[in-house]
Amino acid sequence: MTAISVAAGSAWAVELEVMHWWTSGGEAAAVAEFARHFEERTDHTWVDGAIAGGGAVARPIMVSRILGGDPMGAFQFNHGRQAEELIEAGLLLDLTDVAEAQGWRDIVRPSNLLDACTVDGRIYCVPVNIHSWQWLWLSHKAFEDAGLEVPSDWFEFVEAAPALREAGKIPLALGGQPWQSTGAFNVMAVAIAGPEAYAQVMGEKNAEVARGEDYARVFEAAVAAREMAQGSNVQEWQQATNLVITGQAGGQIMGDWAQGDFQVAGQVAGEDYSCLPGLGVNEVISAGGDAFYFPVHSDPAVTEAQKELAALLLDPEVQVDFNLAKGSLPVRGDVNLDAANDCMRKGLEILAAGAVLPDGVTTLSPDTTGQIDDLMAEFWSTSMTAEQAQERYAAIIEAAD
Repeated sequence: MTAISVAAGSAWAVELEVMHWWTSGGEAAAVAEFARHFEERTDHTWVDGAIAGGGAVARPIMVSRILGGDPMGAFQFNHGRQAEELIEAGLLLDLTDVAEAQGWRDIVRPSNLLDACTVDGRIYCVPVNIHSWQWLWLSHKAFEDAGLEVPSDWFEFVEAAPALREAGKIPLALGGQPWQSTGAFNVMAVAIAGPEAYAQVMGEKNAEVARGEDYARVFEAAVAAREMAQGSNVQEWQQATNLVITGQAGGQIMGDWAQGDFQVAGQVAGEDYSCLPGLGVNEVISAGGDAFYFPVHSDPAVTEAQKELAALLLDPEVQVDFNLAKGSLPVRGDVNLDAANDCMRKGLEILAAGAVLPDGVTTLSPDTTGQIDDLMAEFWSTSMTAEQAQERYAAIIEAAD
């Protein structure tokens, strides 16, 4: 459905189709907050265009719609370089006037999130949250059933794996989609090689570091994690999260969006599950997340509705309602988060301390990311050695654009 406008008294009401890939229980609850505020505060209608299967499935569909001349009203991508070709082709709405009127440069932090929306000094997207991959989620039930203490870091978790397996538990829940194995590997890289080495590889494309001893330890850890994930046998990340929620698996490396599903399941942070930022080894967060873009439309009524939505997404109340449901952190530092749970508070404290790394999607091109995803899919599903995987990975980094 294309965004259309219909007469409504003296005003123009628009049915604005918004496409996204938020389909898990927690994600659906979060996006419903955007829709509710949009319809309560404007004369327009939010037409939900959810696409199941995650970003790898949704992005090509969205791009095809735009290139085919049937653009939606708005769409969700991640922060970073995913939309740069659409911007270069002049197919996305310039939001600089909205950004300047609302002072986005003063309220969005970290500033690199808005930088990722900026091309040649013009702003083309609205960052709506800070999502970090740097979390290990642990099931209290799984460890209690196995007669074990809940681990405090990755190394204790690995030590507990044999006892979990003996108790009939899957030590590490992992979905079968490539982006999940890539994300888990990157988190292990931060914990084991360290934030500096990770930044050199992902930010500076330093192949020498990728071939070095620090990353050799990461690939060795990934081989162990591959064994721990045997028996997971699920595809979607939320299916893997459910294994942790129900106590069938000990833990999952996944971004903080998993927390939304814990909340929907009625689980309480610190009681039913624990969250270890940086795997409990290097307590950092990575500043990735989601942003909304708006295709160019010839109808001025649609353009006006698009800009109303863009402005609304950074409203303080909207930021709180959305991010509490999503499990992410707000991009504004001036909002009231008294309702935040233990895990969100940990993330806020790390953010305030400045222990923030850029997310790989903001520094690597889609082509490079795709090559890494392909490698990780092969590595996690075969008996590829750590040495073989490391050399192929380093070659990808060496050739990265």
